[in-house]
Amino acid sequence: MNKTILLKNRPEGRPSTSDFAFIEEEKPAPKEGELLLKAKYVSVDPYLRGRMRDAKSYIEPFKLDEPVESGIVAEVIESNNSNFEKGDFVNGMLQWKQYQTSSGKGLNKVNKDTAPLSAYLGVLGLTGITAYLGLEKIGNLKEGETLVVSGASGAVGSIVGQIGKIKGCNVIGIAGSDEKINTIKGKFGFDEGINYKTTQDMSKALAKHCPDGIDVYFDNVGGEILDAVMNNINKYGRVINCGAISIYNESETPTGPRHEGTLIKKSVRMQGFTVRDFVKEFGPAISQLSTWLNEGKITFSETIVEGFDQIPQAFLDLFDGKNKGKMLVKVY
Repeated sequence: MNKTILLKNRPEGRPSTSDFAFIEEEKPAPKEGELLLKAKYVSVDPYLRGRMRDAKSYIEPFKLDEPVESGIVAEVIESNNSNFEKGDFVNGMLQWKQYQTSSGKGLNKVNKDTAPLSAYLGVLGLTGITAYLGLEKIGNLKEGETLVVSGASGAVGSIVGQIGKIKGCNVIGIAGSDEKINTIKGKFGFDEGINYKTTQDMSKALAKHCPDGIDVYFDNVGGEILDAVMNNINKYGRVINCGAISIYNESETPTGPRHEGTLIKKSVRMQGFTVRDFVKEFGPAISQLSTWLNEGKITFSETIVEGFDQIPQAFLDLFDGKNKGKMLVKVY
């Protein structure tokens, strides 16, 4: 039998395991031109929360009583497609199923001898591409500038900070525990870190660690941390709005400070960033990330949960900050 995870309910506020349903169905057989895939690693990401809402966005919402999908590395078990062979490993947007068939469209072969399979969902996948292209397209980093990263110990944030150091920047990370602060400084090379959970005044803390102001802010959380950054932003500063996990589970949009005055007075560029807007540039991004990885200039961290049945809980754990780096589920 073949287990599948469906979206059962559209959550109000914070999701729970009751919003998902497990069903069992027959393992599919590939038709002519198709592949049979077995999931090996499943990516869980904060943006999936947005797809649980029945609202227009940059990507289609999940449908009720249908499988959830995310980035998955899978093994080709059977192939009726000349472009793929049994034993190949592929990466793509796939459904939360143990086994599934595919025409091969949208799948990319990955090499387990070049990097661990899990890396193709992290540093060499959309995670790394997001960090790289966000900085390239909006950040426009210059040597000597100050870069601030929120969600700094997470999958995207940790890579953003390392790229900042490669570019010769002063890099400050914001994370949610002293352990995470030690990790971003010790493992990822950040210059300083701020624990937002124990910091009473984030604006003052940023002023202390960024005495020359903030030139670029890579935002993964939104909310009050964004407000504090804007109090310290430099003229011609750039803000990359990549994520807003602090408000993903809010049923109503919170009201906060108005930043229009700052944007105008300081000629600040604030832009939303969706990596899928730059699909044609994925190849060069992966090439550069691979080079840095092989040269030892960047490294990565993963939190790997084991077992297909643990996928929903691993997703929920993101909202408690239980992940260090990329959150993945290893499927047997």
